[in-house]
Amino acid sequence: MPDPLLTILKFCFLAILYLFFMRVLRAVWAEVRTPAAAAAPVAAPNRGPVRASLAGNKPPGRLKVLEPAERRGRTYELGEELTVGRAGGCQVALEDDNYASQLHARVFRREGQLYVEDLGSTNGTYVNRKKVTAPIAIRKGDRLQVGKTVMELL
Repeated sequence: MPDPLLTILKFCFLAILYLFFMRVLRAVWAEVRTPAAAAAPVAAPNRGPVRASLAGNKPPGRLKVLEPAERRGRTYELGEELTVGRAGGCQVALEDDNYASQLHARVFRREGQLYVEDLGSTNGTYVNRKKVTAPIAIRKGDRLQVGKTVMELL
């Protein structure tokens, strides 16, 4: 091969290696840093009157695990706030789910309505297969996916 071609290939290889290294550092940084959302609660957007309070029904209060099979059926009571992740301090500890971050997501209640928000996780949080990019209201029957774990709001 001619020398100029080898030089160009060498620089292309170095550029790809550099991009890979930066991606790894970014993923590690996202996993290690403390999310700002956990330190300061985010005010939920005002989306009009709360349906549960108008109907006189009690808002949903439990998350039930649907997947993976070995965790199926476990339920978690929802209070004012619930954190989900691999860290031992999370109310929903997913220590065996390698796709979940240490502090992955939180479910919180504002003005009687439940919301879920992603806390800067590496693989994202999904509600009904749609990626959560900001706090989003959730209702009975909605499915929350964190890593490989899928839960339903009861």
